[in-house]
Amino acid sequence: MRALVVYSHPRESSFNAAIRDLVLERLRRAGAEVRLRDLYAEGFDPVLSANDHETYEQVPTNRQRVEDHCADLQWCDTLIFVYPTWWYGLPAMLKGWLDRVMLPDVAFIMPQGEGDTIKAGLTHITKLAVFTTCGASRWLTFFVGAPGKRTLLRGVRLILNRRVKSTFAAHFLMDSSTPDSRERHLRDVRRRLDMLIEA
Repeated sequence: MRALVVYSHPRESSFNAAIRDLVLERLRRAGAEVRLRDLYAEGFDPVLSANDHETYEQVPTNRQRVEDHCADLQWCDTLIFVYPTWWYGLPAMLKGWLDRVMLPDVAFIMPQGEGDTIKAGLTHITKLAVFTTCGASRWLTFFVGAPGKRTLLRGVRLILNRRVKSTFAAHFLMDSSTPDSRERHLRDVRRRLDMLIEA
C-alpha cells in the first residue's frame, strides 16, 4: 500500500493536525509506505498563474513547477485528504492544489475529438479517504450541497479506478465541539481508515 496524505491547515495546534497524526500512525502501523504533503508547512503556492493557465494543456511542460506533487500522485495507490471545511467547501490552499496538480496527462486525459470528454488518468488509485471538520451542522452543510465533499468524493473519484473504495468522516459543529466529541470523531476516523486499509 502506497498512501499519499494531502493535509491542508495553517495551524499546527488545530484538531485537523490530530486527525492527520492519527491517519499517519494507522497507515504506518499497517505497513504502508506513506508520503505526506503538508501544503501550508511546505509553502505550496495554490495560485494558478497566467503562465500555468497558458501551459495547462502543454504536456509535459504543464507539470514542471509541480513535478514532485505529480510524481506523488502517480506513485500512490491510496489518496487521503485531511482538511477543514470552510464556507462549506475546500480551503483555497487545497482547491489550488487540485487546480495546479490535477493536470492533463497526470490526473486525466484530455478529449481527443469533438464531443469527446476527459478520461480518468489516476486509475492506479484504488482507495480514497476524506477526513474533514465543519463549523456548520450536518443539516446546514448538506442543505448548501456539501461542495467540498462533492468535489473530492464525486469529482476526484471519477478520475480514479472505477472500483475505487472510499470513506468519509466529518466532525460537524466544530465551533462548539468538546473533548468528548473530538475523541468520538477520532475513533470514527480510526475505524473507517482501518476498514479502508483492510478492503
